[in-house]
Amino acid sequence: MAIPLVGLGAGGHAKVVLEILRMNSCFELVGLLDSKSELKGQSVLGVPVLGDDSCLSDLLNRGIKHFFIGVGSIGEVSLRLRLYNLAMAHDMQPVSALHPQAVISPSATIGPGATVMATAVINACAALGANVIINTGAIVEHDCVLADHVHVATGARLASAVRVGRGAHIGAGATIRQGITIGEGAIVGIGTAVVKDVKPHTIVVGVPARPLCRVRE
Repeated sequence: MAIPLVGLGAGGHAKVVLEILRMNSCFELVGLLDSKSELKGQSVLGVPVLGDDSCLSDLLNRGIKHFFIGVGSIGEVSLRLRLYNLAMAHDMQPVSALHPQAVISPSATIGPGATVMATAVINACAALGANVIINTGAIVEHDCVLADHVHVATGARLASAVRVGRGAHIGAGATIRQGITIGEGAIVGIGTAVVKDVKPHTIVVGVPARPLCRVRE
């Protein structure tokens, strides 16, 4: 029997996750929730937008106990984090969306609610926390450790044994040298080459990376 599932967020990221989940016959996509009132009654790739977050309790009463996050992040994870925590507070269970064309080592560990997109690579003994996004074509090499709510954007490369703190964002096409630590809440800009540790809540850009400013906590 298929597992009924609701998505939190009805934007572009939701489209990608929906298509990944549709490749798995285990799930029945019941609907999406979004805070934009104008989206209610519309649909995303054929999946109806049921209303906003206030519908969660009703869905739970209807036996819908599983969710996915349909919101991405561009250096800002607060909305994605809030939605994840909201669903968890309703005792719902997160579902991971793992694209069949991603390469995931059998020795890697994937936390709840993770999204791993097409042609991404998760190599041996890497560990991903909860609600992590590994976007299209990104590489997470062996022994990397990514904390909860991290986003590794399209085409980014993490060499071996990189550690990424909670809620950090690795921009598209960025490269992180082996053994580097990226602090909690840090943002690595698009195309940046990181060769030294990045402090928490700091934005770094350039080749090699240099601090730009602090992220508001």
